[in-house]
Amino acid sequence: MTTPEHERPGLNRFERRRERIVAEVQANRRGEYRVPTWVYATILGLIVAGWVIFVIVG
Repeated sequence: MTTPEHERPGLNRFERRRERIVAEVQANRRGEYRVPTWVYATILGLIVAGWVIFVIVG
């Protein structure tokens, strides 16, 4: 298990950011990825807009 970032002395902001990015890429390669919230919101917005258009035109 890795040490949390706030407990690692001597790491500057850029090194911590790089470690987070590397950890995220590794998790994605293992299949532990998640869909961002904005993707869900976009899909929901398209569905609602399509439904509204269907109701108005239909």
